[in-house]
Amino acid sequence: MLKKIALSLLLLSNALFSQEQLKDSLKTNPLHYKALIAPTILIGYGVIGIESDFLKGFNAEIKEEVNENIDKRITIDDFTQYLPAASVYGLNAIGVEGKHDFKDRSIILATSYLLVSGTVLGLKSVTNVERPDGSSNNSFPSGHTATAFAGAEFLWQEYKDQSIWYGIAGYVVATGTGLFRIYNDRHWLTDVAAGAGIGILCTKTAYWLYPSIQKILFKKESTTKLSAAPFYNGKQYGIGLNCRF
Repeated sequence: MLKKIALSLLLLSNALFSQEQLKDSLKTNPLHYKALIAPTILIGYGVIGIESDFLKGFNAEIKEEVNENIDKRITIDDFTQYLPAASVYGLNAIGVEGKHDFKDRSIILATSYLLVSGTVLGLKSVTNVERPDGSSNNSFPSGHTATAFAGAEFLWQEYKDQSIWYGIAGYVVATGTGLFRIYNDRHWLTDVAAGAGIGILCTKTAYWLYPSIQKILFKKESTTKLSAAPFYNGKQYGIGLNCRF
């Protein structure tokens, strides 16, 4: 099982980025190993929990406790998973400037979400862990939690120079999202832990890769100009295109 998980992550990284792109990004924006400690521990805890009888038992105890004391589920996590990332755009809209402009931060966020989606879906297909409510076998890892923590790290990176409280607030919301996934009997604690680590790691990776992505997307300014205008010749309607190089 662990070999399958490692292979899935390796194939995903090779499919998305070449070795040259990764080397170029690391030269421009060096990767600091200390930044990997927290997400690695979270992901490791979740992965170990797939096979560990002790952690499985701990998961079951939490599920039993939740089911005994909660009568009504609250699906607020469907909304809160996107709140940290949306807050970046909200803060910018009211005049609190972040680290990057709209275009740059949008590319970074899109890259992060792409990595989150690929990683989460890949792991779900490999692990086949049954959800606590028995509804399906795609419990590991928690996609909602991964999305929320990816957004929280995005908020932290964009506004940590303005105030650390923005990032702290984002992580509080992300943690709440993970807890609600357990509360709603949709995920085990190990699913949530792994999802949190994946989300943080994917956003950090998106920032590290952005210099290379920027070079690929904006190698040089295009001199091509394309214009369009409607026309009517008395009989037919149409659109005229004018392209200048």
